[in-house]
Amino acid sequence: MKKLILITISIFLLAFSANAGSNGELVLEKKKQEEIKDCFEKLNRATFSFNQGLDKAVIKPVAKSYRKLPAPIQRGTSNAIRNLSSLITIPNNILQGDIKTAFINTARLAVNTTVGLLGTIDMANKMGFPKYVKEDYGQTLGVWGFGPGCYLVLPVLGPSTIRDTAGSFVNVFGGDPWYNASVHGNNEFLSEKIYLTSKALSGMDFRADNIESLDNLEKNSLDFYASIKSLYTQDRQNKIKNNQRGNIEVLYKNEEDWEEIDSQ
Repeated sequence: MKKLILITISIFLLAFSANAGSNGELVLEKKKQEEIKDCFEKLNRATFSFNQGLDKAVIKPVAKSYRKLPAPIQRGTSNAIRNLSSLITIPNNILQGDIKTAFINTARLAVNTTVGLLGTIDMANKMGFPKYVKEDYGQTLGVWGFGPGCYLVLPVLGPSTIRDTAGSFVNVFGGDPWYNASVHGNNEFLSEKIYLTSKALSGMDFRADNIESLDNLEKNSLDFYASIKSLYTQDRQNKIKNNQRGNIEVLYKNEEDWEEIDSQ
């Protein structure tokens, strides 16, 4: 039960994505995008309302408390969980045929895990490595030509599509061998608790960084459900096309505290 709660809350937070503009307000991209059918709209809207209630009652208050932690702790946490995400990005680089990027990200993982003190310091970034771009199995399915299918809003998990839901099962429940990477080069493996904790912290980090942005979107949207749907589907399409001008741009609350690292 604890595993399910950690997984569902973290994926909901990561999936609840939006674009933060330079003024801190979320905006919809005007480009024409592939239409994704909302086959289950009535059920989706009911689930969306449930998720919003959960966010307001539990997730948002916890995210606000997280933001009160010292900036170096938040920065180190963000760097560490991004470093761990390489363990899903690397196999997907390979599955998408991007062997060069897989090698680069493997080197990035090795540098940050060792010299970067378990990823808390992004040494690869300081050394001039190319910008890190996350990949997942939903994106890989898209690259392989699988269509998104109908739009879904999953309980707690949040916005998704049939394709991305299938990818999430591989990410979370598929027993990805890359998550069994050896810590010391022997039979000591990354524990399941470390993996689940990293996913929960990743979601909390995202939610904390986007409190104002999501509040602005909700306040200014005629239909908050439709706005989140549009942002999610745009972002996923951009990621599948490896378009780095996607919709998600995390707007840090105190940019002067983050001047040591490049924008994400």
